[in-house]
Amino acid sequence: MYIRRVKNKMRNLSRYEGIIPAFYACYDENGEISAEGVRALTQYHLDKGVKGVYVNGSSGECIYLSVEDRKKVLENVMAVAKGEMTVICHVACNNKKDSQELAKHAESLGVDAIASIPPIYFKLPEYGIADYWNAMSSAAPNTDFIIYNIPQLAGVQLTTNLYAEMRKNPKVIGVKNSSMPVQDIQMFVADGGEDYIVFNGPDEQFISGRVMGARAGIGGTYGAMPELFLKLDNLIENKDYETARKLQYAINEIIYKMVSGYGNMYAVIKEILRINEGLNIGGVREPLTNLNESDIAIAKEAAMMIQKTKKEFL
Repeated sequence: MYIRRVKNKMRNLSRYEGIIPAFYACYDENGEISAEGVRALTQYHLDKGVKGVYVNGSSGECIYLSVEDRKKVLENVMAVAKGEMTVICHVACNNKKDSQELAKHAESLGVDAIASIPPIYFKLPEYGIADYWNAMSSAAPNTDFIIYNIPQLAGVQLTTNLYAEMRKNPKVIGVKNSSMPVQDIQMFVADGGEDYIVFNGPDEQFISGRVMGARAGIGGTYGAMPELFLKLDNLIENKDYETARKLQYAINEIIYKMVSGYGNMYAVIKEILRINEGLNIGGVREPLTNLNESDIAIAKEAAMMIQKTKKEFL
């Protein structure tokens, strides 16, 4: 046990602590991955000063991208990031072979960590999930591995027993927890201790997750308003919980507006980025729903809410 703890403490977990936006899929006018869009969005994140980016996850529409699409996204992110921010790449596919291919590719490009949800559809036993995760970790043996717990979408809950089994793998550094009960963060923090990191997933409860022990956040709405989440994280670090609570409430109102339309939330977010930041990274890939006319007004309203909240809190 002592040897294991020394090895873990040699990891630079501080490179993961902070605000890490989930990276959005960027499309051209034909609905294909746009290298230019990916590079522009990466530069945007660099300019905003976030800790890093989480590539090819749920917000990156990974379920609807091919292996080659996902490689192209990561290659263009890394071409711009150049070690100036942390890059975590989600590599899970619904089979071991493709997942290992993406893990190997991610390591070849020098990402900081790879991450994975459990395999979906067929309900596998925990030893099968552990084998799946360890197989992709073995394909990237020099790269940190992060478990992605999102049971409401994956249909599989990370249990304390499965987490304990995965911690036998020395490359596992923690959990991106997107389950809704904030108590789960407490459980994973208690199980892993200081040698492991827990990332808060649900953006609407960022303050709660951080107070419960999450040392960082990875979120799908961060990219639309990174300054607000950077400020929120700073307020929590400085224990100004009253202002942090007010800012969290304001952020949540923006999120509620984002999800109120006919189209998919990420289609709304991309329109907000076009309005507020001049970024044109396309829509979303079907079967996700793109914006209709009424959604344009919702995106404009949300964009204005972001501008107003920045003026109030920054």
